[in-house]
Amino acid sequence: MKKWLFRLLIIFIPLGAWIIHFLVTPLHINKTDLAIEIEPGSSLKVIAFQLVDEKILNEPWRFILLAKALGQSRKLRPGNYNLNPNITPYQLLKSFVEGRATEGSITFIEGQDLNSMLDKIKANDSIKKTMKPYDSKAIALALGITSPSAEGQFFPDTYYFSRNTTDIEILERAYKAMQKKLDYEWAHRAEEVPYKNSFEALTMASIIEKETGKSIEANLISGVFIHRLSINMKLQSDPTVIYGLGKTFDGDITKKDLLTDTPYNTYTREGLPPGPITMPSLISIRAALHPTKTDALYFVGKGDGTHYFSENLNEHNNAVRKYQIK
Repeated sequence: MKKWLFRLLIIFIPLGAWIIHFLVTPLHINKTDLAIEIEPGSSLKVIAFQLVDEKILNEPWRFILLAKALGQSRKLRPGNYNLNPNITPYQLLKSFVEGRATEGSITFIEGQDLNSMLDKIKANDSIKKTMKPYDSKAIALALGITSPSAEGQFFPDTYYFSRNTTDIEILERAYKAMQKKLDYEWAHRAEEVPYKNSFEALTMASIIEKETGKSIEANLISGVFIHRLSINMKLQSDPTVIYGLGKTFDGDITKKDLLTDTPYNTYTREGLPPGPITMPSLISIRAALHPTKTDALYFVGKGDGTHYFSENLNEHNNAVRKYQIK
């Protein structure tokens, strides 16, 4: 360290004190996700501007000057890095040069339920397992989740981490990421949405996630469900029925299933179910909070991921015969 500081003073005598101060001053990174991915082939300038975009640096030029002064401008290595919020610019540069990339990653996919998430965590050898048991109640208790269910409360994304990061730390990152995005979207919601709180919006988003085949239709599907709620019509969403049946569902939904009452059966109960049924994407969250105004009350899959939307039951039944009944 002293050798590097001496070299800096010799090369930049007029700017020595300014550079040294930048060199050793903690960055105090104020962001939820401290992971950063450096893509292969990224130049020093590209990396520096990426650090600014991800709110790790305020401006790129001092970091660029630092790397060049130390002769490290062409030595930064690609990889996934998990940063300490109080890392200094010198430590940051050193991490990139030495390739201290994170050793593990896990991807949570939109449309997955909590059990699928937990199975992924249990199967990941880089994650330290500390939770017993692996269930919704234990997670809610560990993370301080006060809403009725931990289902759907985690943001779907790829998370990078150091080996032996605990399971609850991974879940906490995903939970905080979801809460941050949900809070922002809730604050910018359309005026006419009928939800009492953001948790209800998240619940609706989870239904939209399971019903949507093509993301371009998400806002219209949201509009159909909002229309149903506005006239006190049941939501009648098959994915909620399937979720409520749990392990008893055999993969082929029947009339008996639709009539089997559970807290999540939106054919037998009015309004929204008691909580999310899956992990929704940001697209579905935004769709729930910005529904397309429509007179349609029904939709049926056309077999290509899109839907046919109908304003009345007769039109809907004709669409079912056309697209579903072979």
